[in-house]
Amino acid sequence: MKAAMTGYDRVSRVNHWVLAALMIGMLIMGFYVFKVLPDGPDKGALVGVHKSLGVLVLMLGSWRVAWRLRQGFLPDGQVGWQARLAHWAHRLLLAGIVVMPVSGLGLSFFGGRETGVFGVVTIPAGPKIELVAGLASAVHGAFALVLVLTLVLHVLGAMKHALYDRDGTMARMAPKL
Repeated sequence: MKAAMTGYDRVSRVNHWVLAALMIGMLIMGFYVFKVLPDGPDKGALVGVHKSLGVLVLMLGSWRVAWRLRQGFLPDGQVGWQARLAHWAHRLLLAGIVVMPVSGLGLSFFGGRETGVFGVVTIPAGPKIELVAGLASAVHGAFALVLVLTLVLHVLGAMKHALYDRDGTMARMAPKL
């Protein structure tokens, strides 16, 4: 009989923290570039970096999502509304890893703009279809807000487990040095 898992394996922990850093960085960068920075050459350069990193997130994130689905989720010992909230928060975060880069690529592709990936490869521009580009833009923007709220909830839940419950939940995903 297989022993119950008490912590996530090294691959899961590395996947979690690498993608967490990338996704948080991309959210911050996206808000800065598209909501704060005025139009100009600096903005164009940062949009290019944002797109390149988005493709990287899609590649690494696809691996992370597949690995998580293969490995499963540890039971968190919670019941009721807390268990349901944690369940949906984890799934929203995983969905965001794919939805954000796919919608960003859709925005560029159907906006008639190519996507350079770190100067190594270029994803060509597609046909300019305003309706599809607009839909991709709406999904990208709305899901960014959903992810920010979900991340805040996730961090607050982790802090609750660490500081109030003191139940070892944080240790299951903490980096093991």
